Amino acid sequence: MTGQRPYQSGSHSVRPQTPTDNPAAGERSFTDTLWVRYRETGDPEARRQLLDGYLGLVHHVAREIGARTPAVELDELVSAGTLGLVRALESFDLSRNLAFSTYAMQRIRGAILDDLRSRDWTPRSVRAKARQLHAAIAHLEHKLSRAPEPSEIAAELGVDTATFWRWQAAVDAGVLVSLDQPSASDPADEGPLLRDTIDDPQAPMPGSALAKGEQMTLLRNAIGELPEKARLVLAMYYFEELTLRQIAEVLHVTESRISQIHTQSLRQLRAVLGEQGAPA
Repeated sequence: MTGQRPYQSGSHSVRPQTPTDNPAAGERSFTDTLWVRYRETGDPEARRQLLDGYLGLVHHVAREIGARTPAVELDELVSAGTLGLVRALESFDLSRNLAFSTYAMQRIRGAILDDLRSRDWTPRSVRAKARQLHAAIAHLEHKLSRAPEPSEIAAELGVDTATFWRWQAAVDAGVLVSLDQPSASDPADEGPLLRDTIDDPQAPMPGSALAKGEQMTLLRNAIGELPEKARLVLAMYYFEELTLRQIAEVLHVTESRISQIHTQSLRQLRAVLGEQGAPA
């Protein structure tokens, strides 16, 4: 009796399926191998490949939380979530036969929320007031079918109007706004960013450079009208930083004479600049 031949359908024989026939199975096998290498030997390359393979979980959670916290950059959420992924990788117990992705998602989410809480300077009492305000407003909007008045919100909360405004001010003070978001209310409007609309006290006033240039030109012309000795005294005093006594020694005159020339020159320059409308 000859050996049993494999069953054939037409001209195609059926053979046992191997991991290479199923990419998903092959990927699982490779990941399992990385886990074993990392757990048994602490192989840093296996650790790196595992982190790279699960990094998509971090981006998924970061985008989900980022949609509710637009004031925080996505990169910052990803950075915090990556720390959660690293901790999950280090603490995961293979023997429990749990899916690492499920375990990691919880650690990633927790790490991002911890990071956000560490940034939040708003006291718990203010957050509690914010919840009460939002609940009261939502209830009144549903009941009245319109936006409620401040007095109506205060009555709903059981407080007077002054207390309502204090609560509202405290809540508004804790609102985070991204300076990188458009200043226009319509996101489709490609206007300036919020940071571009904030006053910079250190920035020069518009036209100040031009005005300063005009003043320097007037000053230069006015100095050019002074007698030669007066120009020389001013140059040695203001540019070479000599004292009046040193200038007197250089020009072989008395110090009082140099002081007189200096005073007269400044008076003349102020008069000329004043006539031209420039600040003296």
